[in-house]
Amino acid sequence: MSGKRDYAPIHDYGLIGDCRTAALVSRGGSIDWWCVPRFDSGSCFGRLLDHERGGHCSIVPADAGATAFQRYLRHTLVLETTFRGGAGEARMLDFLALPEGGHDAEPIEPGPLLLRVVEGTRGLVELDVHVAPRFDYGDVQPQLRKVGPAMHHALGGDDGLAIGGDVELERDGGHDLAGRIAVRGGERKRMYLRFCRPGVLDEHGVEDLDAETIDRLLDRTVAMWRSWSERTADLGTPESEGVRRSALILKALTYAPTGAVVAAATTSLPEAEGGDRNWDYRYAWIRDSTFAARCLADLGHDVEADRFRRFIERSAAGHVEDLRIAYGVGGERRLIESELDLDGYRGARPVRIGNGAADQLQLDALGMLADLTWRWHARGHSPDDDHWRFVVDVVDRAAEAWKEPDHGLWEWRLEPKHFVHSKVMCWAALDRGLRLAKECMRKAPERRWARIRDEVREAVERKGFDRERGVFVQAFDSKRADAALLLLPLVDFVAFDDPRMLATVDFVRAELDWNGLIRRYDEDDGLSGREGAFLPCSFWLAECLAYQGRHDEAREAFDAALATASELGIFSEEHDPDRDEAYGNVPQALTHLSHISAALALAGSPPDSAG
Repeated sequence: MSGKRDYAPIHDYGLIGDCRTAALVSRGGSIDWWCVPRFDSGSCFGRLLDHERGGHCSIVPADAGATAFQRYLRHTLVLETTFRGGAGEARMLDFLALPEGGHDAEPIEPGPLLLRVVEGTRGLVELDVHVAPRFDYGDVQPQLRKVGPAMHHALGGDDGLAIGGDVELERDGGHDLAGRIAVRGGERKRMYLRFCRPGVLDEHGVEDLDAETIDRLLDRTVAMWRSWSERTADLGTPESEGVRRSALILKALTYAPTGAVVAAATTSLPEAEGGDRNWDYRYAWIRDSTFAARCLADLGHDVEADRFRRFIERSAAGHVEDLRIAYGVGGERRLIESELDLDGYRGARPVRIGNGAADQLQLDALGMLADLTWRWHARGHSPDDDHWRFVVDVVDRAAEAWKEPDHGLWEWRLEPKHFVHSKVMCWAALDRGLRLAKECMRKAPERRWARIRDEVREAVERKGFDRERGVFVQAFDSKRADAALLLLPLVDFVAFDDPRMLATVDFVRAELDWNGLIRRYDEDDGLSGREGAFLPCSFWLAECLAYQGRHDEAREAFDAALATASELGIFSEEHDPDRDEAYGNVPQALTHLSHISAALALAGSPPDSAG
């Protein structure tokens, strides 16, 4: 078993992506995570979850004393790692090639293409190359074939890699490749890893990529990322560049063929040291997609916002009675949760793939769907006949189910509760349905919806409100705080500056603050270990404070959350303020979305720019 020291900190990784899959590259120059051909496929490099068995592709300085630091080329997801040693300096550019027609065009054939370009900047730098493919989460050690002067095929099961370039590699043992490269100032060396099915490699082979082609792919990919990024609205504040980076991360977490946005690029990075709070987030949540549609539309990316909206509505349509809260990136409904025999990141087990929470009853999803349609209508896109029937089904379901306990926003794995946030989101579904029926002049059972909407409000204000303290609480007849309460004003259930909401914000801070960051709740949830502060909640707090006119407090909360980003501007899910260490899956879409929302609030954007 590997020791903790073998695993790089979560914040030492940069993300590269092509809107179909993503890879994580360590500051030390190792690709330790790459699942192909989709985000939720098996890994071919998975050292992130098992240092010995997972596989990796490393290009590291031969000089053990060399230093390294990372940055992105401006307004791109092309990752630059700079190595400095006594004899010289070199930089390495890592990227996943984008198709010629743009991010959302037909994919590069025969499969995703990862490229690594090493360029000398001064002196002489020698680097050791080690390629250790391990397919299906480390279960399959590949068969290696040398098929040309500088090309190898790695084959295992239904997976294959074509490995080539102008780097000389030789077999190192039975299943690995190794070599050494040297670059002087102005020289380049290039390597590519192309995913292909073994049948393609056996029957047709793949075209070798020469230096000129690789350089052209680099230039094209840089240009495409910059073209997309420059369409992001400029907030005119110091937060603009950070918001642009978060928008790029969200675009990279989008699965282009369907428009799905995955919650994160990884699985089973722990939310607590060595504990069992390890989940697979490589799927599309209704919640995240709704936030994504809202945030990216506010930044001027209407096409992406509409694709998120259509994906989640298409996936849910026809199944409102059995609504899933998460779907596969292709719209798959069955995300069966299972465990892998891997050591786990720093020994955190179990390692899970699939996510059983997708089957939970989470009533907030109904409100999310109705609010998504309302916001899109407010932007000038009213529902057509088919979509209106879907909206009616969603609202009717909320009218029927609101009295049921559920698992809530936080995917509670104990007995369901009557969570206040869930009830409010049922209220939102009914409220949005009524607004849409009136403004779009659509037929709907408006009297029944209005009556039930009022019943939901009465129940929340009677059972979900602590009159002694004047605050909303986590669940009916509870005394506990819940960071999800910070979301109540976003659906107009209560105004940001309502005295009850002012008091609730202070209540959440008092009960859930951890050195300036906010935890989700403070309660035994049946899992071992104490999770870190939940970063989206910390940004939600900043957003609430900004809209309440408490600008100094909002800035303080925002800066505390912002300080948890990596040097690349990447946010994880959670953070331990005592250890100053990132936890949970990464990059976390919900954190980046909440970062954007809070930045918009600080910039003076109205609470509901969709109207």
